[in-house]
Amino acid sequence: MNIICVIPARGGSSRFFEKPLALILNKPMIQWVYEHCKAVPEFSEVYVATDSDRIREAAEAFGAPVIMTRSDHDTATERLYEVSTRIEADLYVMVNGDEPLLTREAIIQCIPAEIQEDELYVSNLMTDFENPVEVVDATNLKIVTAKDDRCLFISRSPIPYPKGAMDYVFHKFVGVGAFNRKALDFYHNTPRGPIEKIEENDSFRFIENHVPIYYYNAHCKSLSVDTPKDIAGVEAYLKDKMQQEG
Repeated sequence: MNIICVIPARGGSSRFFEKPLALILNKPMIQWVYEHCKAVPEFSEVYVATDSDRIREAAEAFGAPVIMTRSDHDTATERLYEVSTRIEADLYVMVNGDEPLLTREAIIQCIPAEIQEDELYVSNLMTDFENPVEVVDATNLKIVTAKDDRCLFISRSPIPYPKGAMDYVFHKFVGVGAFNRKALDFYHNTPRGPIEKIEENDSFRFIENHVPIYYYNAHCKSLSVDTPKDIAGVEAYLKDKMQQEG
């Protein structure tokens, strides 16, 4: 199976302009992501997909192949769809450019052993919340799955509500997803539904249309960088990890 990895890296962000270029321990954040993705032997290639010349120049400086994409994409998945129309693959794995801590061990968990030819395949990663404060933070997506890992619902609100029991571990979204071309075509050609608009989460493009998607628990460390203040937490974690590893 030919699997490529795509790191979407949008330049214009209202909250954090050119976020992928933010330095983490004196290295651009997107370089951390790229190096972790390159460690995955299942990937035939790892690309940076961007609409920014500055991001392109930075990526090429550390050796990453770059695909220049349109600047009017509303979502990273739509940017991935554009890549799929230009590069042929059996599976497209998208790793968000603001996830500098994700390693090979986590990323590979969204890769299936095989995909049926007529199947729309979509999988994503999640992990356990460590801090209860994060559960009530609306910037963190909460994932609820069935026993077979099929996604039942996603919300910015804490779900499920602990009315009958408290012995539940809440799960949060991790920025890794895998799609075959059929799934990306479906995504591109299907209009946004009401729940997707309300929650502002494009997984509902599939859920609202009864297309099964799967969320696998990677049990990994995930600290996505949404604002400049998040960098301090990522750097502190990396420094501590480096000290432990000697």
